[in-house]
Amino acid sequence: MYLSSFDVGARPDQLVRLVGREMRAAIIVNALDHRETARTQWLDNQVTKLRALGFTVRELDLRQFFGAPDRLDEALQQFDVVWVNGGNAFVLRRAMKQSGFDVVIADLLERDRIVYSGFSAAAVIASSTLRALDRVSDPVEIPPGYDPAVVWEGLRLLPFSLVVHFESDHPESAIVGEEVEFYERHQMPYRTLRDGEAFVVDGMRSEVVG
Repeated sequence: MYLSSFDVGARPDQLVRLVGREMRAAIIVNALDHRETARTQWLDNQVTKLRALGFTVRELDLRQFFGAPDRLDEALQQFDVVWVNGGNAFVLRRAMKQSGFDVVIADLLERDRIVYSGFSAAAVIASSTLRALDRVSDPVEIPPGYDPAVVWEGLRLLPFSLVVHFESDHPESAIVGEEVEFYERHQMPYRTLRDGEAFVVDGMRSEVVG
């Protein structure tokens, strides 16, 4: 996993290293399904940056797989890495649940068949809970076609929560301290990432780079 605080981070070479020779990337931008203009802009921006790193890139729109996890599993077999764009963590988590991505990605990671990567919302939902994230994401922002029920459970890919944009020059940096307070008050494990940093997991090894 390569989980960046913002954008590709300062060490995208680490992402390239994880993926290896096969460089087929699926980009997921569903965290911005509630903001079409921003969605288009970020899709173009991230595709350009991933291609500059040597990846071939195709969008994987999870809305096309709502209720069809088997088709999604088949589609993901064509990629070596998924790059998940930031945005609203609750919108993203809904998309992952309705498409079955949450189950499929856990299985693929367990079998070391794919790299899970991305930034901001992609990083914060990797833990077991989204309970502190309503400080920075609106849990009731619901795009068309989405289940209105809030999904509070994370992907359970990490045994702790990641706090992104920590002490950074980002619009959300001023309020991420409330996330930290929540985790400390409830004695929950967490790690902070400043913009430019990424949390990298390679087998049994993990480290913050950038």
